[in-house]
Amino acid sequence: MLVRTAKLAEQRRKLIAMLAVVVRGLSDLPSILPAASALAKRHVDYGARPEHYPVVGAALLWTLERGLGPQWTSEAASAWTAAYSTLSSFMIAEAYGSAQAAE
Repeated sequence: MLVRTAKLAEQRRKLIAMLAVVVRGLSDLPSILPAASALAKRHVDYGARPEHYPVVGAALLWTLERGLGPQWTSEAASAWTAAYSTLSSFMIAEAYGSAQAAE
């Protein structure tokens, strides 16, 4: 149980670090694409599939909405939805090819 807790904590740190990279890089999207490409390819080895990306996106948006409370405005929701959609489409294309991204 302790090993599992440590792995979850590590994954949490990685997710927060990646979100910070994304937020900092939104004004310069090409600057984060190499890291996103590498991450997408690693996720294939973890068993991630294209159909998992929308589920993760919904969970991320739900979490941000709950965590930000009144600061979660319609503008914030639109911006995060667009950012996740853009990034996840890119990652799917990088990991599985553009044919998968179109599905």
